[in-house]
Amino acid sequence: MTRTRTLLRTLAATTFLMTGSLAQAETFRWAGTTDPQTMDPHAANLAPVTSFLNNVYEGLVRRGKDMMLEPSLATSWEPLTGENGWRFVLREGVTFHDGSPFTADDVLFSYERGISEQSDVRSWFAPVSEVRVVDDFTVDIVTSAPNPIFPDSIANWMMMSRSWAEANGAETPARDAETYSTLNTNGTGPFILTAREPGVEIRLVPNPDWWDTPEHNITEAIFNPIDNAATGLAALIAGDVDMLAPIPIRDVARLRETDGIQVFEGLEARVIVLGFGHDQATLRGTDTPNPFQDVRVRQAVAAAIDVAAINQVLLSGMAEPASQLQPAGLSGYSDIHADRPALDPEAARALLAEAGYPDGFTFNFKCTNDRYINDEAVCQAMAGMLGQVGMTAQLETIPVRTYWDELRGDNYDMYLLGWSPGTFDAEHPIRFLAHTPTEQLGTWNFGGYSNARIDALLPLVQQEIDTSTRQAMLDEIAGILQDDMAYVPLYTEPLAWAARDGIDLVQRPDNFFMLRWVTVE
Repeated sequence: MTRTRTLLRTLAATTFLMTGSLAQAETFRWAGTTDPQTMDPHAANLAPVTSFLNNVYEGLVRRGKDMMLEPSLATSWEPLTGENGWRFVLREGVTFHDGSPFTADDVLFSYERGISEQSDVRSWFAPVSEVRVVDDFTVDIVTSAPNPIFPDSIANWMMMSRSWAEANGAETPARDAETYSTLNTNGTGPFILTAREPGVEIRLVPNPDWWDTPEHNITEAIFNPIDNAATGLAALIAGDVDMLAPIPIRDVARLRETDGIQVFEGLEARVIVLGFGHDQATLRGTDTPNPFQDVRVRQAVAAAIDVAAINQVLLSGMAEPASQLQPAGLSGYSDIHADRPALDPEAARALLAEAGYPDGFTFNFKCTNDRYINDEAVCQAMAGMLGQVGMTAQLETIPVRTYWDELRGDNYDMYLLGWSPGTFDAEHPIRFLAHTPTEQLGTWNFGGYSNARIDALLPLVQQEIDTSTRQAMLDEIAGILQDDMAYVPLYTEPLAWAARDGIDLVQRPDNFFMLRWVTVE
C-alpha cells in the first residue's frame, strides 16, 4: 500500500487514496470539536450538519473526490425545452433506509419542505418557480430565469421520504425545537444511523442496499464530539479514536513527527470575516449611535487588524490572507480586487477621527469559541489590535450552539463569521451574505447590509451564460463590497486533520468528511 500526501495550497481537492485491495473490515472511530446539532437535513444550513448528513442522506447530484459535480439520485439532467429550468431523470430501484422506494414525489416533498418557513435552506430555491412531477422518475424544476449554475447549487439538497416524514410528524423542519427528524434519519445514503446521543455519540452502520459501490471497508462508524482539543489529541495518540478533525494548529508540526500518526493538511474553501450591524441604529444595549454605520469606521477596522501576525502566531502560517467573501481560485473570484486593505494603524486612527471618534468608542464583539480554528484566540488578538487604535471591544465568546441565535437577535455590534460557498462559485456568498435580507435571499446577512446595485446584479449573475459578461458583473460586485467594506475578509482557513497509520481517507476543500471513502487496516 502506498499513500500520496499532497499539500493543498490551492483550492483543488486533496485526495488521499489507497492502492491495492481493501483491508479487512473494521470499526472506525472519529472525533471532532463540533457535534451536529440536528439530524434534520433542512433545519440547519451549517457545515458540521451538512457534512455529517451527507453520509446518510443524498441529493440529486453530489460532488466527487475532485469536487466535480456527478450523478447521485439523478442519473442525468438537462435544460428544459421551451422554458427556463432543468429536467432531472431519477435513478430507479433506490430505496430509503426503511425500505420504501425513492420516487419523484419525494423530490417534490423535499422541495416543499425546503421552502417552508421553518427551513434554513430556503435561499437555495430562490430561483425556482415550480417543481413538477413528470412521472415517477422524472422531475422538472422550473426557474424564473435561465440558471446555468442551478445543478451546482443543489449538491447539498438532501432527499427525504414523504411517507416517513408524514408517519412521524416531521413534515416540516424544526430549527428551534426537537422533533422526530432531529434525532432520527431515513435517507438513501451509504450509512444508516443506529443511535444518537446528542453531545456524546453517534453510531452508523453501512447501508447493505445502497445503490452505489462502496469504496470503504467499515463495519461500524462511531463519532464522538470532543470539544477539548487536548482531550481529543490524547484520544488519537492513545488509539481511542482513529481520526480527529480538526487538530489544533499548534500541534501540527509535532504530529508530523509522531510515530503512528499521519497528518492531512490543506486549505478549506472558507473565508473568515468580520461582520457589522449595518441596520442597527445604536450600539447594543445603549442609545449611542452605531459607529459601524459609517464606512470610515469599518475601513478603520480593516486597517487595524494585522492578518499576517494572526496567521503566523495563531495559525502556524497555514492560512492565506483573503480579500473577498470567497477564496482565490474559485469560480467568479475577482482577480482585479485581489488586494486586501493594508495594515495601517495610523490610517485607522485618522479614519476614526474623521468619522467623529477621535477618542474611540466601546462596542460589543461577538465571537464563537468552538467553531473555527483558534476562533477565541483570534478574536482576542483582534480585540487587542482594535484597542490600540481606540476601538475598545467588549469581547463575548460563546459556543456555536447558541451563537447563530445571538446573531439573528442582533445581540452584537461586530461579529465573526466563516463562510464556505457550497457551489464553489462567487454567486453563493453574494446570495447569502450580500443581498438585502428577504425570506429567501440574504438569509445569513445578519447585519442587514443592503446595496440596490448588488440586489439588481445578483439575478443577472445567476442567469448569465457568457462567462466574460458574468465575470464583469462579479467584478463589479466585489468592488462594491470592498468600497462599502460591507465585511472585513480576514483569511482562508487552514485544514488540519490527523489519523492513525492504516487509515486512508479523502480530504476535500469543503471540509466534508465522507465515510464512503474511508478504509481501515
